Amino acid sequence: MPLPPASPLRRFGRALGHAAFLIVLALGAAWTATAMAFQLHGWVQIAAWVGLGFALLAVLILRFGKRRLGWLGLAVVALAVAGWYSTIHPRQDRDWAPDVAHGVTGSVAGDQVTLNNVRNFDWTSDLEGIPHWEIRSYDLTKLDTVDMFTSTWGDPNIAHLIVSFGFQGGDHVAFSVEIRKEKGESFSSIGGFFRQFELSLIAADEADIVKVRTNFRGEDVHLFPVKLDAAQRRALFLRYIAFGNELAATPQFYNTVTANCASTVYHLVQVIKPDMPLDYRLLFSGMLPEYIDELGGLPGDMPMDQRRKLAAISAKAQTWAPGQDFSALIRGQ
Repeated sequence: MPLPPASPLRRFGRALGHAAFLIVLALGAAWTATAMAFQLHGWVQIAAWVGLGFALLAVLILRFGKRRLGWLGLAVVALAVAGWYSTIHPRQDRDWAPDVAHGVTGSVAGDQVTLNNVRNFDWTSDLEGIPHWEIRSYDLTKLDTVDMFTSTWGDPNIAHLIVSFGFQGGDHVAFSVEIRKEKGESFSSIGGFFRQFELSLIAADEADIVKVRTNFRGEDVHLFPVKLDAAQRRALFLRYIAFGNELAATPQFYNTVTANCASTVYHLVQVIKPDMPLDYRLLFSGMLPEYIDELGGLPGDMPMDQRRKLAAISAKAQTWAPGQDFSALIRGQ
């Protein structure tokens, strides 16, 4: 005796179940294939893609033969992929690009701070420079200023963030959270979601890390003084040193959203403002100055467009001549 036809509601439920299964399968396959593209190379990558294809075909056969077995097969494949992905760990021993060959570390003895691996490259082009890594010492009682640099190179809503500390007498040391590229690698925002890069904290002379952006890469750089008291400046400086030491002891992955130049600084700044609210401008970092201004972190009272006009330094930087104090020049001193 034939079975009665399924009700329209039941047919709709089955169709919905099929659609959900195919969507999950497609999204999972796309994520896995992309992860393999960034993590595997050569014949290993090709073999992995072929294996993934057979696995997906088997899951589809199970799904349209025995629906519950299809979901079970999908779960098995997902667990296998998760197990592989969990074996990818950040490392310290890769063949690094010269500009991120070393991350900063530091030691503190009372008010005296010693930084190891302060970068002071003599850049000859936008990608090449004569390397200099230095040991520098600073007196925390002379820590006088904190400045925020934003650097954009296309979309004005996306900026690289650099935080610079100034000392009495004119010394400055700038900290930049960057991807730690291997030789021959270039930045990929998509790769940043798939553990392609480690995270690096670079401490550098402004004549290195700012000038390479203004004078060699043609980026649009702005300098914003940040309003902090002496205790806050000291706490933030020490937090940067601690973070550099943490990365040296336990490497971390860069992530395009959760561990980039702005979101990492957000976590560091919590040492002086634990209740600092999350904001979309941490992602659209070109608008960070507006965010900081709304929090009362920029000195004075003026419209933001006027602040930005005063903060623009690229034209000043490009007038630099050998022997000139770069940090004084960009501050109009």
